[in-house]
Amino acid sequence: MQKVQCEILGLSSSPSTGGAYAILLKEIDGNRRLPIIIGAFEAQAIALEIEGIKPPRPLTHDLLKQITDNLGAAVLEVIVDELRENTFYAKIILEASTLTQEIDARPSDAIALAVRTQAPIYVSEAVLEAAAFIPSEETDSDDLSAITPPADKSKKSTTKEAKLAALQNKLREAIDGEEYERAAKIRDDIKRLTSDN
Repeated sequence: MQKVQCEILGLSSSPSTGGAYAILLKEIDGNRRLPIIIGAFEAQAIALEIEGIKPPRPLTHDLLKQITDNLGAAVLEVIVDELRENTFYAKIILEASTLTQEIDARPSDAIALAVRTQAPIYVSEAVLEAAAFIPSEETDSDDLSAITPPADKSKKSTTKEAKLAALQNKLREAIDGEEYERAAKIRDDIKRLTSDN
């Protein structure tokens, strides 16, 4: 699996998401952004650790870190490795002695643990290709190949490329406006359009 190291760019909430939050990951050596909808508790757990605020009693993710440390294990990395039916999946890679284990996790829990252990966060290239976007202000104006079809394509292909470009613009607008439910629907439309042959 090809994976890309990412960092947390920010957390945000939106009234249109019904109390849900979004964590925005950014690839370290690139411009792509990946929004992942997470729950309020997980958003709070991530935000508290990023801000260096220690709650009076350990949160679940603090407890996981303490158990891991006390057992002599280390979190090597976390990977958002799959996107199935609009749901992201992740793995926590642990090492204890000479044994390495992969543990299935929700991305929000994996990231909350990663910020506590300073473990790197990775996203598979396949997930980035399916769900990431490039902000319009960072799009290279000289590289129009992503939205301009070659001259020898058929009219049907040109129409498909135009629809794809329009959907990508709408996706960027939805993300910029923190309308994550709308963004998820647009992302699905893009996925359907790109999978149609």
